[in-house]
Amino acid sequence: MEQGYNSLERNKAEFSDLLAIFFFLDSRIDRAIGRKEEINSNLQTMIRFILLQNRQGKTRLGKYYVPLEDSEKHKVEFEVHRLVVNRDPKFTNFVEFRTHKVIYRRYAGLFFSMCVDITDNELAYLESIHLFVEILDHFFSNVCELDLVFNFHKVYLILDEFILAGELQETSKRAIIERMGELEKLD
Repeated sequence: MEQGYNSLERNKAEFSDLLAIFFFLDSRIDRAIGRKEEINSNLQTMIRFILLQNRQGKTRLGKYYVPLEDSEKHKVEFEVHRLVVNRDPKFTNFVEFRTHKVIYRRYAGLFFSMCVDITDNELAYLESIHLFVEILDHFFSNVCELDLVFNFHKVYLILDEFILAGELQETSKRAIIERMGELEKLD
């Protein structure tokens, strides 16, 4: 009987040790999952919107990847235009905007602006603006503001080939131009 009692006590002790290990591992797993979710949320970079505006403030192209009311869109367009037009050319092409960052570049009379998260790489987006302009220039053979106005549907197609859901989708100029050539054949 005493031997059975000792066995029972030993089993209780082992069970208690296993239970302590289980709770220890469970808490470590919960912390690891929490850190993983925090890291993943930090890695989710996104373009909030893209604007092409002339010097007078007319928006020639506006693509929003976050939901905004029309009144808020007009307010954003006005504020972004005011920010980039009045900025001295000797300053950088990055400016803080609300809780985000606007990266812009001026080509002739047009301002190409992207709003991104504050932690995103500015130079990568500046380079993507330049690539977008190169693609437009190649597609329209020396692009001008009127090309954007009268062929806005093609500009949106190019933009959708380049950026999808606020993320850079394709960075190969040749691939985008080939895809646009295929789409032109269908018309």
